[in-house]
Amino acid sequence: MARIAGIDLPKSKRGVIGLTYIYGIGLSTSQDILAKAKVDENIKVEDWTDEQLAAIRGAISNEGIRVEGTLRGEVQMNIKRLMEIGCYRGVRHRKGLPVRGQKTKTNARTRKGKKKTVANKKK
Repeated sequence: MARIAGIDLPKSKRGVIGLTYIYGIGLSTSQDILAKAKVDENIKVEDWTDEQLAAIRGAISNEGIRVEGTLRGEVQMNIKRLMEIGCYRGVRHRKGLPVRGQKTKTNARTRKGKKKTVANKKK
């Protein structure tokens, strides 16, 4: 069982894909890490040796790549800072509305939540 940064990587995946299961590591970062650790991208995660695992862990820490808890904390602090200074993006976060300019008249259900029907006035 390959465990890196507190995440159990899927055994049956290729190494380059398996590393992307770690929060903060995408495909290109995964390729860079495996190149620095001198591990072939096509070797499955279950076939990694202990030396290769140690090299991958070392490559992640030596590069200074923020992953999992530290990265999640940093993102949350950035959002909290935006809300505290009261900028437009922070206000949108506070209200639970889309932050990046999407329209909200018909869509945005993921961000706004379940629909709340407002009754019409009688004429």
